[in-house]
Amino acid sequence: MDYYLLTDLAAQVGHGLAISGAETFRVEDTIRRILLAYGIECEVFAIPNCLTISFEAANGKPLTIMKRIGFHGNDLDAVEQFNALSRRICRETPEVEVAVQWLEETQAACRKYSLPAYYLGHYLGAFGYCFVFGGTLRDSLWAGLLGLIIGLVNGFLNRLEVNPFFRTIAASFFMAAPAYLVASLGWMDSVDSSIIGALMILVPGLLITNSMRDIIYGDTNSGINRIVQVLLSAFAIALGTAAAWRITSGLYGLPVSTGVVHPFWVQGLAVLVGCVGFAILFNVHGGGMWLCTLGGVATWMVYLLAQQLGYGVYSMNFFATLVAALYAETMARIRKYPVTSYLVVSTFPLLPGGGHLLYHEPGAGGRLPCGAGQGIGDSGHRRVSGGGDPAGVHPIPPAGGVETSARQELSAKPPYTKKQGLRTLSAVLV
Repeated sequence: MDYYLLTDLAAQVGHGLAISGAETFRVEDTIRRILLAYGIECEVFAIPNCLTISFEAANGKPLTIMKRIGFHGNDLDAVEQFNALSRRICRETPEVEVAVQWLEETQAACRKYSLPAYYLGHYLGAFGYCFVFGGTLRDSLWAGLLGLIIGLVNGFLNRLEVNPFFRTIAASFFMAAPAYLVASLGWMDSVDSSIIGALMILVPGLLITNSMRDIIYGDTNSGINRIVQVLLSAFAIALGTAAAWRITSGLYGLPVSTGVVHPFWVQGLAVLVGCVGFAILFNVHGGGMWLCTLGGVATWMVYLLAQQLGYGVYSMNFFATLVAALYAETMARIRKYPVTSYLVVSTFPLLPGGGHLLYHEPGAGGRLPCGAGQGIGDSGHRRVSGGGDPAGVHPIPPAGGVETSARQELSAKPPYTKKQGLRTLSAVLV
C-alpha cells in the first residue's frame, strides 16, 4: 500500500472540506475515518488555517503531512460533495488509486452558480430581509440594489486579493453612502431598513455557526479563532457604514426613517425570498436549497409565535434556534448530508443585523459607550415584528404603527440642510 498516496488523499479531502467552510471537527473526523477504513490509526490536528496528519507506517517509519489552509469560502455544495466522497470511500474501501480518481471526479463535479445567479442571490437576500426589518416595498427594491453594490465591490476587490477585513469596510461604505444620498432625496421610507437588509449579506453567518459548533465539540482553539474573525467582520461592517454616515450627514443632512409592521404571511414570504438568496450565496443547489429555505421560514415563524405568546427576546431566540437545530439534524440524517447547510440557512433570520447600524450611529457621533452597548446588545434583534422589543434598544410600535429612526434620537443637534451641506462641501474643496 502506498501510504504517502493514501495520506495525501485524506489530506486533500480534509483540505477541500476546510476551505469550503466545514467545521473543524468534521475535517478531523473525515480524515480519521478514511485512514481507519484502511486500518491506519492516525493523529489529526486541524485549526482554521492549518491541517496536520501523522501516523506510523507498517515499516515503522513515521509519516507526517501538513497543509496550509487559506481563505475559507462559503461553498456548502463542496462540503456535501466531499462528505459524500468520504462516506463512499469508507463504505467501499477501494484501491488507493481508484479513491484518488474518485477525488478528482468529485472536485470536477462541484457546482458553481453563474455570475448572474450570484448577483441575483445578493439582490434577493437584501430584498427579503429589508421587509423583516420593517422596510416598505420601495425600501426593499432599493435594498436589493444596495446588495448588488456589495456584490460588485466584493467581486472586484476579491480579484485584487484584498484582505477580507478591508474588503468588508469598502463594501459597507460604498453601499451605505449612496443609500443615505437616496434617502436625503426622499426616495426611501426607511434608510435604516434598506441598509440593514443589505448588511445581512456581509454578516458572517457560517463563521458564527461554525465557531459555536467547534466550541461545543471541544475544539476551543478553532472556535475562538473563528469568533475573533466574526468580531473583526462586525467591526469592519460598523466602520464602513459609520464612515458613510459621518460623511453624508454633513452634506445631505440626516434623513428621517420610518418602519412598518408587516403581517406574519408577508414576513414569511420575505424570509423565503431572503433565504433563497442566501442559499445561492452559500452555493446550495438542487432540492437542498428549498429544504434549507423552508427551515429558515419555519424558524422565523416560531420566533414570531413565541413573541405573540409573550416570551422574552432570549426565549424567542431559544425556541426558534431549537426548531432550526432539530430540523437541520432531521434533514441531514434523512438525506445523508452534512447538517451545516440546513443549520446555517435556517438560523440566518436570527443572526444579528440591526445592531451593526445602531452601533455605528452613536459611535460615529462620539458616544462610544452607547454605541458599544447597542452593538453588543444586538442579540435582541431589531426586527419589526410587532409588540415591543424587550431589549429596549429600538422601540417597535404595535401592529400597523410607524416608528421613528433611532438616528434622530441620537442626534443632539438639528440636521444640516442641503444648502448647508453644499457650503460645507465647497469649503472642503477650497
